Amino acid sequence: MDLRQLEYFVAVAEERSFTRAAGRVHISQSGVSAQIRQLERELGAELFDRSARAATLTAAGRAALGPARAALSAAGSVSQAVGEVADLIRGRLSVGMVIGCTVAPLFDALAAFHRAHPGVEISLVEDVSDRLVDRVRAHTLDLALIGSARAEHEGLDSMTIVSERLVAAVPAGHPLARRSRVTLSDVCAHPVVCMPPGTGLRTVFDEACAARGLRPAITLEASAADAVAGLAARGVAVAVLSPTMAAPHGDRLTVRAIEDARSPALLSLVWKPAHSPAAREFLAYGRHAFTGGREGVPDHRPDEEAEDAP
Repeated sequence: MDLRQLEYFVAVAEERSFTRAAGRVHISQSGVSAQIRQLERELGAELFDRSARAATLTAAGRAALGPARAALSAAGSVSQAVGEVADLIRGRLSVGMVIGCTVAPLFDALAAFHRAHPGVEISLVEDVSDRLVDRVRAHTLDLALIGSARAEHEGLDSMTIVSERLVAAVPAGHPLARRSRVTLSDVCAHPVVCMPPGTGLRTVFDEACAARGLRPAITLEASAADAVAGLAARGVAVAVLSPTMAAPHGDRLTVRAIEDARSPALLSLVWKPAHSPAAREFLAYGRHAFTGGREGVPDHRPDEEAEDAP
């Protein structure tokens, strides 16, 4: 018994005709008939009742049809799996990252993926979040790490990595440093230094101010959190950051939560639902790197496999 015989058997069963089945599998009717006869001899039972005009299944044929379809489906899955691995080996992975965001877990995931799949060509580009989202939708990027004000993005799947409220950061002598409570109105009474438009943190800040009819004087913009914090530490302006961005500068800055900026700034990984084998494989490494969990991580240890190879 081989897969070709099962394919012919299923074709005759579905077409209810040896002639139509022969056309479907692109061989002669006599060839189909011969293969079905051979299959019947191997199984020890007739699969079709040939006494009528149509080829109808016998009881044995009806019993065999489901397993035959399952066997063909399993064989197709094997072929698809091997094909995807082949595509992965010779594939490409293009990743986007929001500007000014040095995220070690993303780099860890890229490094682990590269060790497991050295044949995949990896590219990493930096841009504002809005453009990164557009590029993922347009399939010019496989996935991207973005900052945003919302968890969902039309047409994309996503995984939230970080969710943080906005904070104001000022040097010790600044008037806001003496306040126990800081509001958006308090922040907007001073010059502000912030991330540029198109970043998630800036979007959250702009939307929060607009909702309260405030017009902040954003006199300085910088794409790197360290630059924003550095300018604030020198007393140039009030920095609007996330707690994680402000934390490394705690020795120079006093940090206060902005109480009425309730919507968090999100850092998310986004990708198209229909993605390449390389992107699908990388997502497992990304989930592991960002969550610290083992679920979905490929069990691929090239160094150990090389040692065990003959």
